[in-house]
Amino acid sequence: MQAPIRLVAFLGNPGRRYEPTRHNVAWMLADRLVPSDDRSWKEKFHGLFHRDGSIVFLKPTAFMNNSGRSVQAACSFFSVDPAALLVVHDDLETPFGAVDTVWDGGHRGHNGLRSVSTSLSTGDYHRLRIGIGRPPANRRVADWVLERFSREEEAELPGILARAEELLAQIIP
Repeated sequence: MQAPIRLVAFLGNPGRRYEPTRHNVAWMLADRLVPSDDRSWKEKFHGLFHRDGSIVFLKPTAFMNNSGRSVQAACSFFSVDPAALLVVHDDLETPFGAVDTVWDGGHRGHNGLRSVSTSLSTGDYHRLRIGIGRPPANRRVADWVLERFSREEEAELPGILARAEELLAQIIP
C-alpha cells in the first residue's frame, strides 16, 4: 500500500432493482461489513457513509457512472488524498470469483472507475477488484453487469465475499 487507507468507496447502483446484480457486488460486500439497515449509515456526499474509527466507508448513490462525484466530495470533506483511497468494484476482466487488489491499474473500461478518476483528476488510488467475468459472446456488457448472477454464481457469492472481506481486513486492519 502506498498510504494507509482512510476511505473505502464501494461502487454500485441504488435501488432494489440493482441490489442483486453483478454491478452491485461491491455493495454486497459493504452490506456484509455494515448492514444497510444499520443506522450508522448517514446520507451525505451523494451517497451513504459510515465512519469506523479512522476509516470511512462510502456507498455512492449517484449511480455507477457518476460515482466520482460522491467519492470526490467525501475525499474533499475528510481531507483524504487519493493515495489513501480504496475503491471496491466489480471487474469484467477478472475471472468470476477471483478477488485481488491493485494500485492504479486504469479503469479497464469500468465507467464507475472512469468517473472516480475523472473527478479526482488521477487514477492513482487503490482498487479491490471482485471478478464477475466477461459475458458470453452473445451478450452485451451493459446488460451483463445489470443482470443477476446465475443460481450457480449466487451459491458461490458468500465464499467470494468472505475472501474479499478477508483481503479488505488485511488492507485496513
